[in-house]
Amino acid sequence: VQLEESGGDLVQPGGSLRLSCRASGFAFRSYYMSWVRQAPGKGLEWVSGIIPDGRFSDNLPSVEGRFTIFRDNVKNTLYLQMNNLKPEDTALYFCATDDSLRDIGGSGRPTLRVEDYTYWGQGTQVTVSS
Repeated sequence: VQLEESGGDLVQPGGSLRLSCRASGFAFRSYYMSWVRQAPGKGLEWVSGIIPDGRFSDNLPSVEGRFTIFRDNVKNTLYLQMNNLKPEDTALYFCATDDSLRDIGGSGRPTLRVEDYTYWGQGTQVTVSS
């Protein structure tokens, strides 16, 4: 399993970024996928998740209306569109999943803790600052 994030950058408050996560080595189209972030000096924080077919997604309340998760199962790529970025969004952003998240359907975030996810990318840095 390989997950490779890209798209992080330094951006001013109110700006936008689109993160990408290219997946390989597993049946991407069958897995629930999440974006998780880690701010400096803090723990892992689940941000957004999407079911295998992309019909349902969930967001952290603090990013609802600003961030949109979506996926392209033909390109095996997960995305996170981030608009109206705030300084508190500054973090290292990871895409992640786990074998227990295969074939999950329906709405609602899975109960698996992000700390228990097995597969992670290397992360991409998002810095929001003027």
